[in-house]
Amino acid sequence: MPSTPHRALRALLALCTAAGLASVAAPSAQASNGSGPTAVVAMGDSYISGEAGRWLGNSLTNSGSRNGTDRAWTGSGYAPSRVYGSTAGGCHRSDTSEVLSAGPIASSLINLACSGATTDNVIRASQGGQAYKGEAPQADRLAAVAASHDVELIALSVGGNDLGFADIITSCATDYIVWYSYCHDDQQAEVDAKIDGVMADVSRSVDEIRAVMTAAGYGSSDYRIVLQSYPSPIPRAADNRYAESGWARTNTGGCPFWNADSDWARDSLVPQLANRLKGVAAAKGVQFMDLRDALQGREVCAKASRQVTATAPASGTTSEWARWIDSQSTQGLVQESMHPNAYGQQALGRCLALIHARPTGNHSCRNTAGSGPAGMYLTAG
Repeated sequence: MPSTPHRALRALLALCTAAGLASVAAPSAQASNGSGPTAVVAMGDSYISGEAGRWLGNSLTNSGSRNGTDRAWTGSGYAPSRVYGSTAGGCHRSDTSEVLSAGPIASSLINLACSGATTDNVIRASQGGQAYKGEAPQADRLAAVAASHDVELIALSVGGNDLGFADIITSCATDYIVWYSYCHDDQQAEVDAKIDGVMADVSRSVDEIRAVMTAAGYGSSDYRIVLQSYPSPIPRAADNRYAESGWARTNTGGCPFWNADSDWARDSLVPQLANRLKGVAAAKGVQFMDLRDALQGREVCAKASRQVTATAPASGTTSEWARWIDSQSTQGLVQESMHPNAYGQQALGRCLALIHARPTGNHSCRNTAGSGPAGMYLTAG
């Protein structure tokens, strides 16, 4: 909890800036004495906003509830707003997003993240940041939260969109479906050309969060920042249940990637980004949560998981934890592809709860084979 001087300064700042904060959406009314309810805040992109939370595994059935996988099914139609709230802007903050799945770790669990966001959408407008999907930059929205709540922890997932994750996935899938060529060689060259600049922008995002919290009267020991990496949504080639040749990976599994590209993504790209983000965390003195192995065995097309059918219902222990690529565009939205689904988000929420209880050190979060999302556990490092 903040110290007494911290609370007094926050109360003064809140009084002086109330008019300015009125234009920024605050999750609750201004708290007296600057104390407010405790809060854990999620910031960044789609991997923490809750994109694909509509889905409980993947099913080839295209009608009705899709064998119980489509949480937007109303019985007579589909209402994605049941999962994402207002879908007008497309931030897709699902009801199973990481921070909301973390359990009672704070009085308020606040999701400021937005699907598609880059570091530019985190940085304050006064520092060159950009509004996104009709919302002020996330650091500006954090200022309102910091004034009305006692923020204990801020989880940040950002950098993937700056690096062009969506473009990489599109290129690799296209090379498999259309061109019958590999993507990893040219894509690795593009990643190498961009990654230094991306990490500099991630570092600046951390600085921006700190600047907001300092301006709100928080001391460095009053809250924590947890920078997290990304889980791989596809398995290694050896772990894929579909043959590389033929159309099963495209039309059945929803994982249209060559073996060489799958191994590159799982064992080179995802670790490269994780290691670089860990370096940013070390340089900035924040905690790091490594999620590279969080979906191991639960990925799209993984041998250790299965699709949902009429006789194999959705289950956190057997279903896939990531959304497939729907090549026929018959279910949901393309932007949901290759993101943790409701089960995956529940698992990441468990990871957040676990690191919330570990105030120091870097940790990797992994799943327990044969267990549901509650079976996540941390290892040091």
